[in-house]
Amino acid sequence: MQTSTKWTIGSLIAVVVLVASIAISTAVAPSSEQPAADGADTPSAVADTSHRLTEPEGSTVTLVEFLDFECEVCGAVYPVIEQLRAEYGDRVTFVVRYFPIPSHLNSMNAAVAVEAAAQQGQFEAMYSRMFETQAEWGEQQDSKASLFRSFAEELGLDMAAYDAAVTDPATRERVSSDFEAGRQLGVSATPTIFVNDEQIELRSEADIRNALNAALAR
Repeated sequence: MQTSTKWTIGSLIAVVVLVASIAISTAVAPSSEQPAADGADTPSAVADTSHRLTEPEGSTVTLVEFLDFECEVCGAVYPVIEQLRAEYGDRVTFVVRYFPIPSHLNSMNAAVAVEAAAQQGQFEAMYSRMFETQAEWGEQQDSKASLFRSFAEELGLDMAAYDAAVTDPATRERVSSDFEAGRQLGVSATPTIFVNDEQIELRSEADIRNALNAALAR
């Protein structure tokens, strides 16, 4: 599905456009597992192994985004997250978790490529590359694994190690573990954003900013 939704700092997105884009293009069946009962431990939106874009010392606020690299709305949100990182990165921990939508042919390929790059310390570089080039490969009906490999070459990665990581089942399992964690948290679409384990109702950039400001004020 193509969408003309664009996010820019200071702009508002019509609720109908954003919700429709998410619901139609990125819906996933909810987990069959029941949410934790009242009083029971609820899972955290961030795991020890989660990839952190920023982690300032003494940070008490964490933003977690479950995303799909092929999701157009995620691509539109990417520059907003980058701007928020520039503004809040010295106070807020920004975390990325994989949530590849099964209906997107190359979403898992992209996540695996990013995870393979992460194993060489290049998570952020490959993460950024995916969104910067999304228009070139998104919504295609053929595998773009070779294109993603060319990104790894451009980043100067050890290609033997990259290829081994891409074919290693453990790499896909690492991606799938994020996906399953998201489903247990009630994630069914991308992007889904949590601030200090509280899922925010995502309608505009202001919703993210307001959640961060409220958490920082506590």
